[in-house]
Amino acid sequence: MRTFFNSLFPTSASNLAPEVDHIYFALLALCGFVAFGVCVAIVWFCIRYRRGSRADRTPPKGSPIRLEITWTVIPMIIFLGLFFWAAEVFFGMSRPPADATEIYVVGKQWMWKVQHADGRREINEIHVPVGHPVKLIMTSQDVIHDVFIPDFRNKQDVVPGRYTTEWFTPTKPGKYHLFCSQYCGTDHSKMTGWVYVMEPAEHAKWLASQPAPDSLVAEGERAFHMRGCSGCHEVNSTIHAPLLDGIYGKRVPLADGTFVTADEQYIRDSILLPNKQVAAGFAPVMPTYQGQISEDELNAIIAYLKSSGGKESP
Repeated sequence: MRTFFNSLFPTSASNLAPEVDHIYFALLALCGFVAFGVCVAIVWFCIRYRRGSRADRTPPKGSPIRLEITWTVIPMIIFLGLFFWAAEVFFGMSRPPADATEIYVVGKQWMWKVQHADGRREINEIHVPVGHPVKLIMTSQDVIHDVFIPDFRNKQDVVPGRYTTEWFTPTKPGKYHLFCSQYCGTDHSKMTGWVYVMEPAEHAKWLASQPAPDSLVAEGERAFHMRGCSGCHEVNSTIHAPLLDGIYGKRVPLADGTFVTADEQYIRDSILLPNKQVAAGFAPVMPTYQGQISEDELNAIIAYLKSSGGKESP
């Protein structure tokens, strides 16, 4: 029976999978119960009130208000309960733990480019240790893609021009399919990959066997200076521009009187669309880097600025 069940449903291999499965089976059972009740009622009425039967067809006097209230209120309470249950799971899926390992993923027709915080890169593969939360920070280089890992019950659109995230804690070592579940062009069906969940010792061995490039933060620091960002955004600069050391995660006042949190999206937009959200007290003089900087370089610069997020803003 278990083998038959497993052939119908994907493996439950993350901390989120059981919660999603419980909601799915609760909905399945509830809808099945309602459908069964409706079918039974249809059959019973067909037999009870068939042509030629002696059933009493006298119209009832008045409206059975208590019955109507009952069959309206009880289903409403049940489905509201399911809604709040699902909402709790949804918000849990949207809030990764603070200690989650961050991995940058860039979708491109038709492949997944992956880069870890230590600088290691992968194509269509993600190696992670079992039992530790992982946060994917994702964007697209061209069209809309979608990261879908059925065994983890994770699915999230990957959109050009913005960052989306998803997270999971793998609970079982193994090799799990990664799909693009958003039609993205001719070779959409070939845009697949694998997530390798490894025991900590095995994962450490895998890390040791890979070439050790510069970390993502080191790459970002180099790009920050090479692109001339430091010429305007450091303390010793002669140009009147916002100082970026320690800005990540802070609330930034804007020229229009509003505030914005300096997250990945804000930093990305400030580089590519500098006039979109101008910082209060500064002129909109920064040039755009749209079309001049790659997604990988953007991710590295953002990682570099995030690394100073615990510092006090100048």
